[in-house]
Amino acid sequence: MFGFSERSISNILFWVTRKKWLILSFLLSISFFYVPSPENLSPEGHRTLIIVLVVLILIISESIPLPAVAILILVMQVILGVDTADGVASSFMSDAVFFIMGSLMLAVALVNQGLDKRLALGVINITGNKTWRIVLGFVTISALLSSFIGEHTVGAMMLPVALALIKNSGVKTDRSTNLSSALLFSIAYGCAIGSIGTPSGGGRNVIMIGYLSEFGMGTISYLDWMKFTYPMLLIQIPIVATMVWFTFTPSQKIMDSSVRKLKVKVAKTGSMTADQYMAVGIFIAVFFGWIFLSPFIGLGIVALSGVFLYVSFRLVDWQDINNNTNWGVILLFGAAISLGIQMKETGAAYWVADQILRSLEYIFNDIAIVRWFVSVVVTGLLTNLLSNAATVAVLGPIILDMGGNPIFMGIMTSVASAFAYLTVVASPTCMIIHSTGLISSGDYFKAGWKLFLISVILLFIISTYYWPILL
Repeated sequence: MFGFSERSISNILFWVTRKKWLILSFLLSISFFYVPSPENLSPEGHRTLIIVLVVLILIISESIPLPAVAILILVMQVILGVDTADGVASSFMSDAVFFIMGSLMLAVALVNQGLDKRLALGVINITGNKTWRIVLGFVTISALLSSFIGEHTVGAMMLPVALALIKNSGVKTDRSTNLSSALLFSIAYGCAIGSIGTPSGGGRNVIMIGYLSEFGMGTISYLDWMKFTYPMLLIQIPIVATMVWFTFTPSQKIMDSSVRKLKVKVAKTGSMTADQYMAVGIFIAVFFGWIFLSPFIGLGIVALSGVFLYVSFRLVDWQDINNNTNWGVILLFGAAISLGIQMKETGAAYWVADQILRSLEYIFNDIAIVRWFVSVVVTGLLTNLLSNAATVAVLGPIILDMGGNPIFMGIMTSVASAFAYLTVVASPTCMIIHSTGLISSGDYFKAGWKLFLISVILLFIISTYYWPILL
């Protein structure tokens, strides 16, 4: 009747099989839409949670490309009446999005000048040519630097270094390999553990310090924060390096070939040119701008200012930036921020946290266990769905009102928000390494769940036995 051939039916069934998770998410969204909103949850919050459910299914299943997921987030917010088109657009265009955009463009400019190869060679001169030492070196450098200047900045700096080593290793660079996963995750996870070290390591640390002061629950200095968190940072460096190495053990145990190719390529280019010195100078200026100016004008504006200088001085052609910048990652990051904002503004995040707390009260008799579970486990899980800053912003007041030592509870929550190991959207650094096309969504969970469990256990031990000594 409809003229379907056997081949057509076979193709349809094949498509349905491949897109079963997309179809399931669509059916679930329709079903939950007509379910009455739970008590104390606004209709807008109810619909926001529907979007979160759909997005989680699609991200985990990889049924459609991540940029398509990003577009779906924006479209569903408007269609379901969560926000207006203008509202979605305004939440999408944040400084964080500008930072990701600018960072990726800066990486293109550095590669265009050949500085990635020189930087890679400098790192190798420190770590040696053994792959496991390079992984350990990447974790250590990323962790120590990100503790003082922020994980976003360090991730953008280290990415070209890893890419230069991967490209010169002889492995395929059009898909995920153990070598690419080992090097890139050593950067992302190194930045994550480093961000807990000082108040300047991440925005959520500053948010929590502000809550403690505003609520009259105590104050904590820059140095005191380091006393609480830096031992855990240092302990985690070898743990993260070990987990990454044994999860993604590359066949290339020694990167002699990559190092030799780097040396040859750098030698052929001769001495540093005037353009390269200028490119280095601009990047250093951007680097210090991130440190000193970002509190006033934002990380994104500093990064884009650097891009402006690179293009204006013709150190990179706009066509190169346009062709080599992963716009899909920028779109995904912006959409994730937009959804996180809606979670907060519609009360959906608060409702979820409150429901979890109420449920745990029936499971655990000891309120201290409830406090610890919410501040560590719940925070750690939510930070992989929202941004870590949004997680602390939403859960912070709730956790601080649960009783217990407010300094302990506050720092514990901030530290747990750094356990962003499990998803692409968990942190900007996770999204930065995903922009290379050498990391799949499934790779995050391979090492991430191990690191998550170890980090939770380690935080429990340190907060129970070490922190009381500091009082």
